[in-house]
Amino acid sequence: MKNSISNHSEIMLPRLKNLIFFLVFLISAVISTSSYHPLDSLTPSELNQTQTLVNDYFSSPPQNVRFHYVGLDEPEKSDVLSWQSSSHTQKIPSRRAFAIVRVNSKTHEVIVSLSNNSIISDEIYNGYGYPLLNFAEQLAAGNLTLSYPPFIASIQRRNLKLEEVVCLSFTVGWYAEIKSSRLVEVMCYYLNGTVNLYMRPIEGITATVDLDQMKIVAFRDRAVVPVPKAEGTDYRSNSSVQDLVKQVGPGFTLDGHVVRTFFDVGEYGFGLSTVTLEPLKDCPENATFMDGYITSQDGSPVLVPNIICIFERYAGDIMWRHTEAGIPGQMIREVRPEVSLVVRMVAAVGNYDYIVDWEFKESGSIKVSVGLTGLLEVRGTIYTNKDQIREEVYGPILAENTIGSNHDHFINFNLDLDVDGVANSFIKNNLQTVRALGNTSPRRSYWKVNSQTAKTESDARIQLGSGATELLVVNPNKKTKVGNFVGYRLIPGVITGPLLSSDDYPQIRGAFTKYNMWVTPYNKAEKWAAGLYTDQSHGDDGLPVWSLRNRKIENKDIVLWYTLGFHHVPCQEDFPVMPTLTGSFELRPTNFFERNPVLKPSQYATDPQI
Repeated sequence: MKNSISNHSEIMLPRLKNLIFFLVFLISAVISTSSYHPLDSLTPSELNQTQTLVNDYFSSPPQNVRFHYVGLDEPEKSDVLSWQSSSHTQKIPSRRAFAIVRVNSKTHEVIVSLSNNSIISDEIYNGYGYPLLNFAEQLAAGNLTLSYPPFIASIQRRNLKLEEVVCLSFTVGWYAEIKSSRLVEVMCYYLNGTVNLYMRPIEGITATVDLDQMKIVAFRDRAVVPVPKAEGTDYRSNSSVQDLVKQVGPGFTLDGHVVRTFFDVGEYGFGLSTVTLEPLKDCPENATFMDGYITSQDGSPVLVPNIICIFERYAGDIMWRHTEAGIPGQMIREVRPEVSLVVRMVAAVGNYDYIVDWEFKESGSIKVSVGLTGLLEVRGTIYTNKDQIREEVYGPILAENTIGSNHDHFINFNLDLDVDGVANSFIKNNLQTVRALGNTSPRRSYWKVNSQTAKTESDARIQLGSGATELLVVNPNKKTKVGNFVGYRLIPGVITGPLLSSDDYPQIRGAFTKYNMWVTPYNKAEKWAAGLYTDQSHGDDGLPVWSLRNRKIENKDIVLWYTLGFHHVPCQEDFPVMPTLTGSFELRPTNFFERNPVLKPSQYATDPQI
């Protein structure tokens, strides 16, 4: 999120619809429109231009080019702010694209000048980790397994129908072994009476595929485990089996008693997994929809219609109210309904669907919610009842022959808040109990606020839950009339931290989860908390590594990194399809306005209602 928040000390926030200026930054990463703003995402013509320039660049000699990421190479922040302060009279900064491509088993980072129609740079990445998977190679790896004679024999040994088998690709992670190939594990599921394939895993069979060679390099058939029943697992209403099968994708699973850990954004692409929203079901009747584009393996743009919806929400909530009965002969009652503007997208990353809402309120607050729904990742088992289990199975039994795996979800938000300018500071308000001394009061204790301004990155790493803490971003150069720094505070929702040991390999790769909050100086190159190349990464890139520099962050252009998390112990109500589980946080103005911004000056004298 890139929000430039300005102080409206004298001018109250206008009607909710005028809050749309916030959205320019939010939706620019995924919405394709004409270039009205320097941060607009690449248009279809710009994507085609990038594809042509990159293919031409690698055409001599002819080479096999596979695209794994194409996006806007953002202009310098100073150029964007200069353009913005000029009331858009300046020319938009030069447009550039950033592409990650694989050529002859090597990863190339290519920067393309769209303004000058040329390649600016081409660098080969030689570090640990690989680019995110693209859909074409995932599909090819699954099809390769379905035609592999040893696999066909294993399916026949289980008396299963090959035509009812669906095979999906899963990243392999890293557990300190030496790897030199892009590998995926292919695991398979059984339909035969349901489209809820994730509830019918074919346990015991795995194939390892080298994606660059598109070749099966290992195959295992360990044991025959009963496939869970199809009865009671189908969740469809009117959709056809064929349509739903086409929508399945990668997720995460367990291989025996070994956890595999997935980084959905970096390994599969959260944006690539964005899906079309259905009117009246995903979004209300008053929603406006926007299309978007993703990039295919060959670099061409692919239209995904209706990937974002925007709507005003009135759910019967109260924005503020007061009843005054203390005035003789009068009963004063004032109520304002909560009406907010919501921007929604959904990413279907394999078995899970993630619903992301950005809600903009008239009070100036921004609430961010993430809803988890879809299908659990389950394991087949010989057990049909909990009383039969005498071993650690890493999750509860949900149905006959079906174990739901205990698992976590961590979603990290990069929050570039410019509160009334780019020079900001991060303040921790610790609420502390103080003993009352002497005989001045009958009270024995009270509490006070101890404010600490973070000087460096290490000062701003916070594990929430150990005490009462307020988290604020202020502009130390701007004050309200009564002398308070203008600011915004981050209000966490449910607080969740990692349960893995710090030396466990998944935790090494996902070390950004160690703290709920990090603060770093703005750096255009520091974009993804787990690093740019997370597939088989070693944890040597990303937020925890950048923050080791312990840079100064007081009165600087700073970025907040907030991690929202879930520990999920499945229950039977999550089977066979999971009701939405939601977590959230809020960015709330704190001394940003001179008074409550939802009231106009004339409204401060209210008419009594008797």
